[in-house]
Amino acid sequence: MISTEQTAERELLLMVAGANGAIGTTLAAAIAQMATDPNPILSGLTTRGRLRGCGVPQSMRMTGWDTDPVPLIRSLERHGVIPQSQWRPHAEALAGVAVRPAPDQNARLADQVKVVQQDMHRFLSDHPGAQPVLVNLLPAACDFGQAHQLQSLDDLGRMNEPALPDLGYVLAAVLMGIPVVNFTPNTVELPLVCREADLRNIPLAGRDGKTGQTYLKVVLASALKARSLYVDGWYSLNILGNADGRNLMDPDRACGKLRNKTNLLDEILGYCVGEPYGEASHKVHIDYYPPRGDAKEAWDVIDFKGIFGMPMSLRLNLQGRDSILAAPLVIDLACWVAALKNAEMGGPCSDLGFYFKKAVGEHPPLTFQDQLAALDRLEKQIVERILGPLD
Repeated sequence: MISTEQTAERELLLMVAGANGAIGTTLAAAIAQMATDPNPILSGLTTRGRLRGCGVPQSMRMTGWDTDPVPLIRSLERHGVIPQSQWRPHAEALAGVAVRPAPDQNARLADQVKVVQQDMHRFLSDHPGAQPVLVNLLPAACDFGQAHQLQSLDDLGRMNEPALPDLGYVLAAVLMGIPVVNFTPNTVELPLVCREADLRNIPLAGRDGKTGQTYLKVVLASALKARSLYVDGWYSLNILGNADGRNLMDPDRACGKLRNKTNLLDEILGYCVGEPYGEASHKVHIDYYPPRGDAKEAWDVIDFKGIFGMPMSLRLNLQGRDSILAAPLVIDLACWVAALKNAEMGGPCSDLGFYFKKAVGEHPPLTFQDQLAALDRLEKQIVERILGPLD
């Protein structure tokens, strides 16, 4: 058992890289809402009713960084995800969210880490006693190869070529003992980072949050697999008009997200979709369509076969709201990694695969059924480590 002093409920402090983005500002509004009337937010959390007695409070605060460190309220207004009538009563709390300038991406990685650590110390000083969690909400970025080959923190510190923008934040958090949630498709969980997190017993959760279309793809693919229905092809199209959609028009930036979206289906089914044709017949497209803003739309055409090879087909049309779907998952994940930290369970956590397109860690659960079972198993492990064996 872990001592009660270690697991006393402390306010959660979410340190958000990309705080002024659409998801970041929606997250800030949700946290502000929870401080006065939590039910509209708690009703959308999968952690509601979970992790009791594990030191995870409802009370949360947010701070963070952005390349455009304007007041968060101005960004909230600009994105227009939430009507003013919803967030205006919390304007004072939202105005108090400190957003620091992002570190210079042209600086050496070691210098970026120092800047982020200084900011983290400042945030913790402003919120004494709070339990910190780093949340990575930065846009998809072009990947660089050298960092994947490094063997030590000293090597990383000497690296002069550009690195993923997120890497400085993640390294700073791990070195300071702060749990990490990587909601982006960027591969910041380098072997070196994972090794350090294991050694220091720091929880890592990631990669690439699974919010709408991909979440339903996992559910449907798992259901088709359970019925032994053969998936012959799957065509997916997404349109969205927010900054994420515009960013993903760059093929170099989109490659990681598209790879996560496409590989996931073969992993669930256990075969390559399109194998009879000698090429993949799982197609995923993302198009930037400004009129939609944060209200993205997704279409799926699923061709499958039953006995005698008879063809059948399914159509799915999702009209969702990107940040409204994402923000509660971020809150959930912050609660999970805080509980993992309290339970002294560090390193990449594959059992949180329910939340991600490409969960990091060994042997992540793939089907929807297995992902739900993994959450139950993880909760039991955390509770037993903190409170002792369950009756």
